[in-house]
Amino acid sequence: MLHIINKSTLGSSTLDTCLNTATGGDILLIEDAVYAATKGNASAAVLQAAMGRFKFHVLMPDLEARGLGDRLIEGVSPVDYGGFVDLTVNNKSCQSWL
Repeated sequence: MLHIINKSTLGSSTLDTCLNTATGGDILLIEDAVYAATKGNASAAVLQAAMGRFKFHVLMPDLEARGLGDRLIEGVSPVDYGGFVDLTVNNKSCQSWL
């Protein structure tokens, strides 16, 4: 399953809810959720701890739009819009976490 998260961890518990509820799969961070995949962010440790259960991806245009393209943590795969489509096609189902 592809889990899509678009909310920042600073104002939302969406990422934590996903990690505590889902059993595995791909997680794509888009929009303000991309902050969680940056070096120095409090959520970086949460992502790294969950990397055994999930494969993390970040939408690179959203990361770059926030000036964070050079701060991606190790283990998170950057994808462009075509990669977003590929993740959608390659997973049987998608869940957008609100």
